[in-house]
Amino acid sequence: MRCCMDGKQAIGAFAALSQETRLRIVRLLVTAGPEGLPAGAIGEAMGASSSRLSFHLSHLENAGLVESRREGRSIIYSAIYPALSGLVEFLMRDCCQDHPEVCQPAFAALSCCASVESDAHV
Repeated sequence: MRCCMDGKQAIGAFAALSQETRLRIVRLLVTAGPEGLPAGAIGEAMGASSSRLSFHLSHLENAGLVESRREGRSIIYSAIYPALSGLVEFLMRDCCQDHPEVCQPAFAALSCCASVESDAHV
């Protein structure tokens, strides 16, 4: 399912990402993949106290960019890929305006994703 983000949702997502620690957390979770990471591992990677980490993760969850699930005694956080894709789509929605060369650098930057997508369809 493809996420179609509206302006209000995009503003909330950008507000959450406008803080350095939260941006680093999202990038870490994207790298971790769909299985996500336990809160302790995120805190260790960020060098943040548990109360500070909880504050940042709460912002990201409220913005719809990450989700949490309980596994035993651990809370696992993972990126919500459709929301992140929706944010990129929101930015690029009206990109070309009949000038595809304008969007070419963005498409080239995402070329790493094309190989992942084609591998998934094998």
